[in-house]
Amino acid sequence: MKQTGGRGPGDARSTRASASGAPPGKPAPRRSSRATVARPARTSPASASGKPASRKSPASQSAGGGSRRPPGSLPARPAQIGVVHPERRVRFLLLAGLFVLSLFGAQLFRLQAFDSSAMANAALKSRLNIVAVPALRGDITASNGEVLATSIERRNVTVDQTAVPTYRKKVDGVRTIVGVAGAAADLAPILGKSEAELSATLTGSRRFVYVVKDVSLSDWSKVRALGIPGIFSEPTSKRSYPTSSAAASLVGWVGGDGSAGGGLELLLNKQLQGKPGESTYEQSRDGRMIPTGEQQITPAVSGLDVRLTINSDLQWFAQNAIAQKVNETQALSGTVVVMNVRTGQLAAVASYPTFDPSNIAKAGSNLKNNAFEEAFEPGSIAKVMTAAAALQEGVATPATPVIVPNRLARAGESFRDSHDHGIERLTFAGVIAKSSNIGTMMVGEKVQPAVLEKYFRSFGVGQPSGIHFPGETPGIFAKSQDWSISQRYTVMYGQGLAVNAIQAAGVFQTIANGGVRVPPTLVASTTNADGTVTQTPPTTPVRVISRSAATTLSQMLEFVVGDGGTARQAKIAGYRVAGKTGTADRVGANGRYSGKTASFIGFAPADKPEFVVAVILQNPIRGYYGGSTAGPVFKDVMTYALQEFGIPPTGTRPPVMKLEIEGAPTSPDKAEAALKAQSGLHTPTPAR
Repeated sequence: MKQTGGRGPGDARSTRASASGAPPGKPAPRRSSRATVARPARTSPASASGKPASRKSPASQSAGGGSRRPPGSLPARPAQIGVVHPERRVRFLLLAGLFVLSLFGAQLFRLQAFDSSAMANAALKSRLNIVAVPALRGDITASNGEVLATSIERRNVTVDQTAVPTYRKKVDGVRTIVGVAGAAADLAPILGKSEAELSATLTGSRRFVYVVKDVSLSDWSKVRALGIPGIFSEPTSKRSYPTSSAAASLVGWVGGDGSAGGGLELLLNKQLQGKPGESTYEQSRDGRMIPTGEQQITPAVSGLDVRLTINSDLQWFAQNAIAQKVNETQALSGTVVVMNVRTGQLAAVASYPTFDPSNIAKAGSNLKNNAFEEAFEPGSIAKVMTAAAALQEGVATPATPVIVPNRLARAGESFRDSHDHGIERLTFAGVIAKSSNIGTMMVGEKVQPAVLEKYFRSFGVGQPSGIHFPGETPGIFAKSQDWSISQRYTVMYGQGLAVNAIQAAGVFQTIANGGVRVPPTLVASTTNADGTVTQTPPTTPVRVISRSAATTLSQMLEFVVGDGGTARQAKIAGYRVAGKTGTADRVGANGRYSGKTASFIGFAPADKPEFVVAVILQNPIRGYYGGSTAGPVFKDVMTYALQEFGIPPTGTRPPVMKLEIEGAPTSPDKAEAALKAQSGLHTPTPAR
């Protein structure tokens, strides 16, 4: 038998082939790759020489020997662990893949067949940007049409910092990326900021940053024309006050955030503010609007325009007149109120010091309107209400003699006039003309306290004006049963109560209007976006005293500006003027009397009144009597009002009344006796 040379591996392959049962010389079929293949048996020296190698059992191997495999038997096949047929594996993978693909297909079918609209809407929503469109605030105009407050469209410039570095522009004819530095250089001259400051604002990774706020539309057009990526704007508005400080404390102001801060801006905020709108549009990933994308605009509804009863020219004149007098007398503050006699409409409400409504930061403590918000003791102007009660109740007439001593003992106290004097022999008309505290007390004490309180309240004292101006004070006026013993007398000449300037002007409006008080108004009408005008309904008039009593009192007040009165400086050439001075102790911040309140309130023409002008000066230093300080301001403002509205003099003769009497009682006791009912006083005309 021919032996083959031992080649190790070749022998192993041959042996493996024969062991598989294949014919000699042919390789055995290859098994699955996962099958465990028996490692070829190593040949011993015996097999190398042609002798078959003996295979030991585990037992013999452990003993160091082994028994031979019987001749002709096949070698034991090694154990096969985890062997999977390849066709089965392929089928498994195919089925698993088909299952996964079926899930994707089912999901795709669901999205396209059933949820397509929802997915489309979700995708669209992710691209939509909603921008609030602020409503323009309504205008505030004067009665003559001049604009006192209006809104101007403005823009806030914003930036997406991630987009600016891609900014390109032509440099020497070639489009070049200039980035943040180029953008800052182009924006600086338009926005009024330095390049360094803008570079810092434009640099970063934030998607929304304010670059500058409150930019005019013309400047925004220049910015937009640059085409800088990531530079956008949001609409806003700015409140403008063309008359500046002339009506600032009345009109009020709007803060930087668009909220009303005071005055009529706050009072009429609901009517003025309007309703904001929305602008919805599709935007690209860099934030730009997609021109062909979906767009929807809900327009903003502008606020109502409000027309006031204020005459802008008269307001301007009154504001300057009181400012000049405050500075001249070094007063703490001053107020002028001009009221239409028949309608109660306020034609001017000036308050000084004032402020610039466009620069609230520098306003300091001058934001309030003193005409509404400051209560003060009226002093002698309250004597008008005492006189009205006395005339209406029939306890005195203009000719009633009143012997006025230098001192009058009442309620355990000694009362005096503003100056020492001997016994004065006056009529009741003379008491009012010369503004005698003692004479007013002697007449007023004939009116019961409860009755006197009723008249004061009927004139509007102690109650709001009805305008509801922000911060308005109703004044201070206690019930008569709560008056102290001395207060029963002091209220007659304006001490122990407090009013504001609007209330004080209303007292004289009542007298000038024949005894009928018309509550004041400040708003004439409102106009909505379609031009519909809504007139403010008139206020309800209240009769306080009869027409005859009002006429008599009006004639008595004409002597205040006459040669024997306390306000000769308030006289207007060619016109009959009626009014009353006031010089009162002023209550300071600590609650104690400190300084004076000087005032003059009057109306003209006295026999056919058109306007009431009230002038109040708080704590004037250079002169404090109402006639000499407030009187000249009244004269100037009233003269301007009469000319502005074309009110001619009536040309009638002034009344004739005696202010002093001859053969009057020579002592206070006899003077009091003259005031008794049996002294022949006339019965007044009942109030209607």
